[in-house]
Amino acid sequence: MARSVGLSCAQVVAVAAELADEHGLATLTLAQVAARLGVKLPSLYNHVDGLPGLRRDLAVLAVGELGEQLARSAIGRAGDAAVLAVARAYRAYVLAHPGRYAATVRAPAADDAELQRLSRRVVEVVVAVLAPYGLTDDDAIHAVRGLRSLAHGFATLEAAGGFGLALDRDESFERLVGAYIVGLRGGAGCLSDASAHA
Repeated sequence: MARSVGLSCAQVVAVAAELADEHGLATLTLAQVAARLGVKLPSLYNHVDGLPGLRRDLAVLAVGELGEQLARSAIGRAGDAAVLAVARAYRAYVLAHPGRYAATVRAPAADDAELQRLSRRVVEVVVAVLAPYGLTDDDAIHAVRGLRSLAHGFATLEAAGGFGLALDRDESFERLVGAYIVGLRGGAGCLSDASAHA
């Protein structure tokens, strides 16, 4: 058990992220993490606040990674191209890291300043990408939620093997994002206006 010497919180979280991606967040245990690190389970409590604390630390890791990936994808792009790039980057992150991504789905606790800050960063990236469409205030947040829901829903279904037909999933995703972009061009109130006349 000599590997416990010099063990850090970052190492524990990195191994937990690997295990979550391999086997799913729901099945992650501290015993698995300890076994992979080659340490005794009680030594993990020097670095994480039990399983709930580890899941929170995984969320911090994943939200930070996701924010960076989305920001990088938008560099040098604007308008439709930027929206498509961000949607593709979101999907790619979910597919590459399904376990750690699962830790990001729940909104951060109100008193978790670090996770709140990282989550705001993700929202700010998407708001900036959507700026050319003239959305403001609540309309911009509705649009951010829409893009997140689109990418999350498609990618999580895809990661779970939810698309069984032999049809190009990339094309399906591109069409879905294209329809979202058409909605952005139509204005923030297009759906609410339509429902008022239904």
